[in-house]
Amino acid sequence: MTVRQMMLSRQQLLGPVSDWWRTRGALTTDGVVAVGAAAVALVPALATLSTVGAQIGDLPQRPPSLWSIGLILAQTLPLAVRRRRPAVCLVVVAGAFAVHQAMGFSTTFASLGLYLALYSAGAHQGCRRLGLAGAMTGAYGVLAVALDRLGSPQGVADYLAFYLALAASWILGSTVRGRRVGEVQRRRLVVEEAAAAERARIARELHDVVTHHVTAMVVQSDAAQVVLTSAPDKAAEGLSAVSDTGRTALKELRLLLGVLEATADKAPAGPALQGRAPALGRLEDLVAQTRRSGQPIEFRELGTRHEHSADVELAAYRVVQEALTNALKHAAGSPTRVVVEHSATLLDITVTTDRPTRATGPLAVEESTAGGRGLPGLRARIQMVSGQLKAGLRADGGFEVHATIPSVPTQE
Repeated sequence: MTVRQMMLSRQQLLGPVSDWWRTRGALTTDGVVAVGAAAVALVPALATLSTVGAQIGDLPQRPPSLWSIGLILAQTLPLAVRRRRPAVCLVVVAGAFAVHQAMGFSTTFASLGLYLALYSAGAHQGCRRLGLAGAMTGAYGVLAVALDRLGSPQGVADYLAFYLALAASWILGSTVRGRRVGEVQRRRLVVEEAAAAERARIARELHDVVTHHVTAMVVQSDAAQVVLTSAPDKAAEGLSAVSDTGRTALKELRLLLGVLEATADKAPAGPALQGRAPALGRLEDLVAQTRRSGQPIEFRELGTRHEHSADVELAAYRVVQEALTNALKHAAGSPTRVVVEHSATLLDITVTTDRPTRATGPLAVEESTAGGRGLPGLRARIQMVSGQLKAGLRADGGFEVHATIPSVPTQE
């Protein structure tokens, strides 16, 4: 049989056992360890292993008795609860070890349970850790004095060395606990950061959808009120535009709610939802809708349109939407130009609005740029697709929004 065949046979034999072990709870696996340690210490056939253990005091040995058997069981069986009740396990095992040493029984494998109990207390004890450590240190001091009075030949250096070995077991467990707690905190922070990013994304979507359409509806309804008596036909046309804008807003809000429900169910949005999301192909509809609000807009699309990811398409649409929303709010009636230029690797979008006719127009634009939610949120959205956004006043008093987006966003 080759080495490879031997390894495969070993995996076939140990595989089911390993799978069973991983699926068991702490009480079951620790119980198996406890019973196994007791068996090694008590079964005569395992006498060689049973002499391996922890020993301090070096008192004259007594022959085995019922007392020694009871103390062996007391040093091993409590290990069954070493993870669920680490303090109880340590107190019982340490007490049995101390009595076993003081009575001078021969060293057994069961005494190693003290090291495991100390490790488990360091790794799994949740509260009063310092108090438990102090109590164990004091108890060890009492044991050292008792052994010395009973005639132990050990010196201070021997007791100190044994104490350091016990302390190392506790420290090892504490180190494992610290790493485990750190990993739990890291995962919690990752979840919180993901939740915060999702909340920010939802806020951006709601802002982009609600602000644009509500702004358009306000402008359209104001215009209808102005001509309500003088030009009823134009007022009716304006009210029809308000109705159409409201329907569009409801449609996009339903789409957004559908995406949120899919996210909550941990299911992908799927092609159906992505296909209904605002995209470059709907820019002409967006421009036409804004024109109905009374905003003169010139729209040009240069180059050959390419296929982009859903994130890129939505980001490009939101750039134009946010720029037109700001134009309606702060420069109503001022000529606006939208230029979308396609290239093999880049999508370039420029939206410029002329100087508002109202004296307060430029000031309002500056305020929205400095403290508004729209442009900062839009800048974050563009950065997520590896693009850049610039927005600000022009020398002639107008306003410009310029975005460049890679056709295929780079993955960092």
